Amino acid sequence: MGTPIIEVRNLSKKYHLGTIGATSLREEFARTWDRLRGLPHPDKQDFWALRDVSFDVHPGEVLGVIGRNGAGKSTLLKILSRITEPTSGTATLRGRVASLLEVGTGFHPELTGRENVFLNGAILGMTRAEVRRKFDEIVTFAEIEQFIDTPVKRYSSGMYVRLAFAVSAHLEPEILIVDEVLAVGDAQFQRKCLGKMNEVSRTEGRTVLFVSHNLAAVKQLTTTCLYLLRGQVSALGPTNGVLDRYARADEPGLLASKGKHATIVETCLVDEHGLRISSHHGGRTLLVEVLVETDGHPQASLECYLTDLEGIRLALYSPGHFSGWRLPAKAGRYRFRLPFALPPLATGSYGLDVATMEHGIGHDHYVSNALVFETSSLLNFPAKWELRKEYAAGYFILDADVPHPLPMPATEPASPPPA
Repeated sequence: MGTPIIEVRNLSKKYHLGTIGATSLREEFARTWDRLRGLPHPDKQDFWALRDVSFDVHPGEVLGVIGRNGAGKSTLLKILSRITEPTSGTATLRGRVASLLEVGTGFHPELTGRENVFLNGAILGMTRAEVRRKFDEIVTFAEIEQFIDTPVKRYSSGMYVRLAFAVSAHLEPEILIVDEVLAVGDAQFQRKCLGKMNEVSRTEGRTVLFVSHNLAAVKQLTTTCLYLLRGQVSALGPTNGVLDRYARADEPGLLASKGKHATIVETCLVDEHGLRISSHHGGRTLLVEVLVETDGHPQASLECYLTDLEGIRLALYSPGHFSGWRLPAKAGRYRFRLPFALPPLATGSYGLDVATMEHGIGHDHYVSNALVFETSSLLNFPAKWELRKEYAAGYFILDADVPHPLPMPATEPASPPPA
């Protein structure tokens, strides 16, 4: 595939917990004196934010970086942006880099928006004429025309992000690094930014690294995904597969929190014989086994929500609302097997949120992604065809039992009304 534009090899970063920067002579003296007097003094603890991270990114590729808070995502981007140095390993970038890591990065607060645009262009190695040629396009995209000659220290966080992203996207860096900072903008501007990143990667061949907790945005924008777990590479590959693995990372079925009246203790997927399974293939009846602990509250019940892996609810199962069913009115632990019909789903992974309900009040104990399962949609039409989630054509099969559209009689176009 040619030479990577970003080449990361065995990258590691270690921090000392409880210290800021280098330890001063005064701090070391105080630590030594306390030890001589027999006083307890906490030792520095080493924390590896990154450990032996390696990957390549090729020109024009859009790489998503995902992981829980504290997984090392921001540390990785700061090393790639040359804000901080790694403890060991190398990160080679072959091209100009524009980074949008936090609100106000790269802006001088006393300068106006106009002056900061030219300043950022100079930092990227662009001439004044090159920046001037792009200036109107930047201001229009950022939608801050009337504030462009106002010092940016008076900008709101949203205005900061608008201008910072516009500068980063339009001043033609070979590599664009974007952290979760886009979440500061409104929904319309976020969609605008995603469209622009799509454009610069596909039509202009620029490379994008995109960090976000918005899995729908990661899925829409990226082709490849890096999943960091406790500072190490847990998965690297096509986005859909990595997102599926990320959604499974919490060992569904093992629950810790409790409800006021009824608590979900355990959930699992079973077959018709009651044996535990991890996937659902063939047939449309899903069997979910739920272990519930209740105090005997007379209005307690169960609900389930079918979700995609971005957490969007696709369907509801509620025997309490649909048929008046309730949990037993006697305190204790009970195991229930919930059979419910699924519509034809696109091949992929899905989640099931399980909750206990207190009718008239709301959810008592809600467990997101209580279990995750896979299903497939192999359809026996004239030619075998499979609808997959990554086709972005939908999750459900509509009218799957009708192989052809019904013929309709042709009609003449309506005559225009008389003048």
